[in-house]
Amino acid sequence: QVQLVESGGGLVQPGGSLRLSCAASGSRFLFYAMGWYRQAPGKQRELVASITSDVTTNYADSVKGRFTISREIGKNTVYLQMNSLKPEDTAVYYCNMRVPSGPDRGYWGQGTQVTVTS
Repeated sequence: QVQLVESGGGLVQPGGSLRLSCAASGSRFLFYAMGWYRQAPGKQRELVASITSDVTTNYADSVKGRFTISREIGKNTVYLQMNSLKPEDTAVYYCNMRVPSGPDRGYWGQGTQVTVTS
């Protein structure tokens, strides 16, 4: 019933910007944690940024100062503003949402591709 849809990925040059969106539907509850993860070919999925219901944020060291996660109040929707993109940011970016009564690992979106050329 719960579905997460990511959008906003694309191909950009180093130093460029993208804004990713994640909209969740089908949940009876507002989230208590949402986050962005990314996975590059041959690598493990890693946390990029997260935000909680009390608006506490957390970022991977590699993106601090460049990426910003935000939410829409009262909705299961989050964004990831990505500035000063680097080739090493190239990956599929996935949205995750944890809600009351939901699975411990949360729900996942299908991912959106971000490619940064050099």
